[in-house]
Amino acid sequence: MTGVLLAIGTFLLMEPLTALIHRFVFHGFGMGWHRSHHEPPRRALEANDLFPVVFSSATIALLSIGVWVGGRSILVPLGVGITAYGATYLVVHDLVIHRRVPWLRIPDRVGRQLRTAHNVHHLYSRAPYGFIAPVVPRDLRARAAARGIDQTPRAITERCPG
Repeated sequence: MTGVLLAIGTFLLMEPLTALIHRFVFHGFGMGWHRSHHEPPRRALEANDLFPVVFSSATIALLSIGVWVGGRSILVPLGVGITAYGATYLVVHDLVIHRRVPWLRIPDRVGRQLRTAHNVHHLYSRAPYGFIAPVVPRDLRARAAARGIDQTPRAITERCPG
């Protein structure tokens, strides 16, 4: 039971941790890779996709050590929570918000609020940095609404791309 609670706690902690990583790594020294995500898409894969490769490799290493060490290692539930968050991030960010699989029909009511929040991030390269529970500053929300939220080159509209 402790392992399940630890995995759930890890999952919940991943959203604020990911927001901090997005703010200080992606928009810091990692901007070389992340910039491709703020530009109009040119091909199916972009340099920004290297981040999930790095993070999933680290999580696989964490899980492997947890399994090989055995006993009562906390590394396995931590890895399970991180993996569950990563899968949720993939679905929310790549499928629901950016609709990177255009043939996959997702009802708009599912992702409208998340897409709107993410568009504010793409407009100003500022908050919100979270993905699953984004907190949009009131002033940026008002500025985006006045400007027209979907007026960024990386805008995510209600229509599927392509």
